[in-house]
Amino acid sequence: MTVETKMALTEQDVRSFSANMNEADWMAEFRTNALAKVEQLPMPKPDKTKIDKWNFIEFPVHAVESSTFSSLSELPDEAKELVGDDQKNIYVQHNNTPAFISLSDELKAKGVVLTDIFTATRDHADLLKKYYMSDGVKVDEHRLTALHAALMNGGVFVYVPKNVVVEEPLQVLFLHDDAQASLFNHVIIVADANSSVTYVENYLSTVDEAVGQANIIAEVFTEDNAKVIYGAVDVLAKGVTTYVNRRGITGPNSRIEWALGLMNDSDTISENITHLVGNGSSSDLKTVVVGRGNQKQNFTSEIVHWGLDTDGFILKHGVMKEAASSIFNGIGRIAKGATRSNAVQESRILMLSEKARGDANPILLIDEDDVTAGHAASVGRVDPLQLFYLMSRGISQQEAERLVIHGFLAPVVSKLPIEGVKKQLTEVIERKVR
Repeated sequence: MTVETKMALTEQDVRSFSANMNEADWMAEFRTNALAKVEQLPMPKPDKTKIDKWNFIEFPVHAVESSTFSSLSELPDEAKELVGDDQKNIYVQHNNTPAFISLSDELKAKGVVLTDIFTATRDHADLLKKYYMSDGVKVDEHRLTALHAALMNGGVFVYVPKNVVVEEPLQVLFLHDDAQASLFNHVIIVADANSSVTYVENYLSTVDEAVGQANIIAEVFTEDNAKVIYGAVDVLAKGVTTYVNRRGITGPNSRIEWALGLMNDSDTISENITHLVGNGSSSDLKTVVVGRGNQKQNFTSEIVHWGLDTDGFILKHGVMKEAASSIFNGIGRIAKGATRSNAVQESRILMLSEKARGDANPILLIDEDDVTAGHAASVGRVDPLQLFYLMSRGISQQEAERLVIHGFLAPVVSKLPIEGVKKQLTEVIERKVR
């Protein structure tokens, strides 16, 4: 089944898709209300990046029905290398189709939920409605958030009950192998009081070039004394214009850690914003980026301190080659009353050619006196002294440059919590920089 779309979609188109996915009635209403706002809202305005000619609206089809998998052994080889055969807790989405899910009996008995977003609208309606585009990403922030709310065509819902510690990572694979498929995925992770979970997702395109869109939103919530580690590697094909918004909200004494490998081959806007609402909460964000060709990318990383004694750290490393360009905006914001907060950030960009461009913009916005804050940023080319040292040991210039790049990106790569994913990111970096 292929659901065709053209802008503007009608209310009937949206309701028909919702009915086809067997969603709860409340989601159909949510979609149509969002659709009514799309044309009224402005486009986002990322700092120092003109997106007026980027295509975020037009795409061939809204949803593609793809095959499901009875076991992980049926996955393409590239995907099997990521997940292995013994992954017990995993969800696979094939283009826009929920294709495979496995959750251990032990976690089910503890009340852990890992399910596709459509099922969650029915089976976990009260929980989902509490968190879905309410306190995290709002529908009416701009045109792309409203468009996402109207056209959401995939995603996953994770819930960890109070006092439950999930020892093994939960893994989610978004497999993209149809050049016309667009991804309007929505991810919600809720860690209730005194719980913890590690969540790792992969966006994997197995086509070299595509014509669809990616409009992705993830919302992460940690209640009192909870912890979420969120790891992601995004590898979407050239031609998939991408908007991705990952947002976190922390409760008292809770923590969100982000480890993100942003490896798309398309023009990309990426926002990662964590609101430290609860007293004593913290967030650690590590991001690695490689741009090539004529890519244009804009990355905004922000940690907002609202509670007392909050701690936020941002570390971003990027490599630009050929004629790629990127904007790295790092924002540490301390609100009035967020006493004894600590905001630290560091951005580093390495350029490999004369035409490559990277801008690192560290920003501190502080409305409180009794705080600690700092930033560092650097933009430059491969250090010739490092290359000389390595080449003096008999290493070729090409190999020496490769080693320097891997060393430059290692602080983020090493933090990814699944070995298969860490290996994937290393291989993607290798492919993109050689």
